[in-house]
Amino acid sequence: MRIAIDVRKLHDFGIGTYVRNLVHSLSRLDGDMEFVLLCQRRDCESLEQLGPNFRPVPDPSASYSLSEQLTVPLALARVKADLFHSPHYVLPALTPCRSIVTIHDCIHLMFPQYLPGRLAHLYARFFFWLAANRSARILTVSQASKRDILRFFPIPDNKVDVTYNAIDSRFSKPANTGQMDRVRERYQLQGRFLLYSGNIKPHKNLERLIDAFARLRSEGFGDIQLLITGSEVSRYAGLRRAVHRFNLHKYVRFLGFQSSETLASLYHLADAFVFPSLYEGFGLPPLEAMASGTPVLTSNVSSLPEVVD
Repeated sequence: MRIAIDVRKLHDFGIGTYVRNLVHSLSRLDGDMEFVLLCQRRDCESLEQLGPNFRPVPDPSASYSLSEQLTVPLALARVKADLFHSPHYVLPALTPCRSIVTIHDCIHLMFPQYLPGRLAHLYARFFFWLAANRSARILTVSQASKRDILRFFPIPDNKVDVTYNAIDSRFSKPANTGQMDRVRERYQLQGRFLLYSGNIKPHKNLERLIDAFARLRSEGFGDIQLLITGSEVSRYAGLRRAVHRFNLHKYVRFLGFQSSETLASLYHLADAFVFPSLYEGFGLPPLEAMASGTPVLTSNVSSLPEVVD
């Protein structure tokens, strides 16, 4: 059987982690099945190292583009794929073989304001509908996400299978004291701190986290800092305003994007990990922190009770 998998988002956060772990696990588990990996050209060489039954096929189109609606089906027809796995909700309308789709969450339907405009919202709604109705099977990552999918689309319950995400193995390894010392020195981490890791979109509830942190400091925890990782802080001015409002410039630090190795050390160094998100399809960061032995404080909505229970 020849299975094609779209791995063009290999370097993304979230879905990229899912894709990387998927193909590496398949390379360890299955030496007989043939896998065709639709990828960016720069990834061909590294993907060839997965094994002789993995064949990278470069696809030049960008994710969520109109061009992928043609290039992906043509590639699938050219390689004579028996089954196509799309690791996110965009399933090309002309897909020429049976397909399965992973829908991680319904965030584009529940929070359309995160999309660049009305056209993008219509695009998301159409391809969610197409994935839900045209695929042979839907994979999702939590019971909460399954409930959301079934709420938006009238499809049979047994068409949706829940398979929980797993963390990257780097987060379950023992602490690397040398790396931890380097991270501590780089960021001058002398005292106690709380850590948040993830993107900083409004549903992550970080303004509320800064408000809560200000209250924590006022109630006798004046020696603690809050470290927030994640890029694109400049897009959300409300976070900076919250810091200014409570005069927390010395105590709330935005560290920007961090590599997995640095993040693993930050998990080990933190006194606690905080994750007040209002919506998650799964939510890997709390699980990564728990694997590092760090206490986790998280909200009790959407999938998070499933993840940390």
